[in-house]
Amino acid sequence: MLKPWLIDIQHQLLPNLEIHSEDPFEPIVVHVYPKPWKLVGAGNYAAVFMHPNHPEVVVKVYAPGRHGIVEETEVYSRLGKHPAFSECLHAGDNFLVLRRLTGVTLYNCLQRGLPIPRQVIVDIDQALAYAVSRGLNPHDVHGKNVMMQDGRGLVVDVSDFMKSEYCPMWDDLKQAYDRFYYSWIRRLRIPGFALNVVRRGYRKWKKIRRSRHTIQSIK
Repeated sequence: MLKPWLIDIQHQLLPNLEIHSEDPFEPIVVHVYPKPWKLVGAGNYAAVFMHPNHPEVVVKVYAPGRHGIVEETEVYSRLGKHPAFSECLHAGDNFLVLRRLTGVTLYNCLQRGLPIPRQVIVDIDQALAYAVSRGLNPHDVHGKNVMMQDGRGLVVDVSDFMKSEYCPMWDDLKQAYDRFYYSWIRRLRIPGFALNVVRRGYRKWKKIRRSRHTIQSIK
């Protein structure tokens, strides 16, 4: 027997959904989606939706031409059930049904002036170590992809965990937490434009660091 949320996905959401990927390095564009579905967020490959009648799940729909759903399904298969990760409840041709995680991303914590306790960092660190033990490679773990819920840490996005190359994002975020997240900063509301300046600066610094590493490898 089909789950009620799967019936609504197949008969309401997917037939009336228009999403498009204009740039692989920018979030996809959601042109049309049916009510009462709500757009939770959009990444570079897919958009995430929720129905008010099924608050326990979210639906991640991949944009046409964007690959990665097979790899993400494999990631969830390897992770199994873990308190810091979501769980894949159903995999379709271009969508995944995931157990919904609730909380506030660390990025939004900075915007709202919500203090991030060290336990959140510890939880995420341990969750990523668990992923490594399952043969995965945590990748693209940054402030918008991790959450705080009741003082504990969650990992929201695992779509790139099958990539093989090392990704320094989480290690860099931890170092920034230790070096710059002073007690007087924790309740400050940092505006989005300031965080975007930091994000762009980090991306440029990462490119410079990668170039230096390449040069040193050649030498």
